Amino acid sequence: MVRLPAPADPAEWPIQWRALVDDAAVFPPGDADLPDALRAWDERGREWYADLVGSFVVPDTELGSVPAHVPVSVVLTTGAGAVEGVASLVARRGLRLAGLEVAVRDAGDPAGNVRRIDAAVRAAEVTAPVYVEVPGPATATWLAAADEVAACGHRLKLRLGNVDHDLVPDAATVATWIDAALDRETPFKATAGLHRAVRHDPEGGGAHGFLNVMAATQALWDGASVADATDALEQRDGAALAAADLSSSRRWFISFGSCSVTEPRDDLVALGLLHPREQS
Repeated sequence: MVRLPAPADPAEWPIQWRALVDDAAVFPPGDADLPDALRAWDERGREWYADLVGSFVVPDTELGSVPAHVPVSVVLTTGAGAVEGVASLVARRGLRLAGLEVAVRDAGDPAGNVRRIDAAVRAAEVTAPVYVEVPGPATATWLAAADEVAACGHRLKLRLGNVDHDLVPDAATVATWIDAALDRETPFKATAGLHRAVRHDPEGGGAHGFLNVMAATQALWDGASVADATDALEQRDGAALAAADLSSSRRWFISFGSCSVTEPRDDLVALGLLHPREQS
């Protein structure tokens, strides 16, 4: 009989890959049914690569169907007004809240919107990390909102993909976002389109790679310029990225949400960065 191996000992699991991927299977383009996604979550807990995955990501509208043993990151489908209800449900059902993700919706006053989010979080006594998505390029208005995120002790959420390839932020924009996060000593997570390890060009446009994001973060933390970070984001040589020491990048680049866990896993294996344990 084939027996699934136990997850790697945390002391042995490479720190740069630990909890790197948040399971966002229920979001596009995966669009998995919640029961199927939760079943896959439980089954993966017995796999050798279980430690690659951090939290399970759901919209607040599905939170009531998540069992208490699953560490959950909740995406607010409205805004700051939804924080109280989520916090109440988490407390009532004893859920493991790993993070709260909320997008700024007031384009005219994003910094003020961040303050309103913070007020709602504090009123609801949320202690889990809060990730704030500030849409748009890194204009003065965006930077002012990032200042508020940092001042409130929250984190940034960077949207790196889009179903419309014309709306995928270019490497220079992403490098500027990461530089702004590090300048404010603000950790961040990424979302959308970051399934593969290395930058590539699917039909219709370019897509960022998560190793590229790690490399850009590492470069900026080590004192490189935004131009250097842009080059790192545009690197398509997987072997070169795999040879770099990117472990310090995880101090800032916390994780990324992906509707696929197998694609990041397979890329890391193919690049020789993860080694499957044999089944017995």
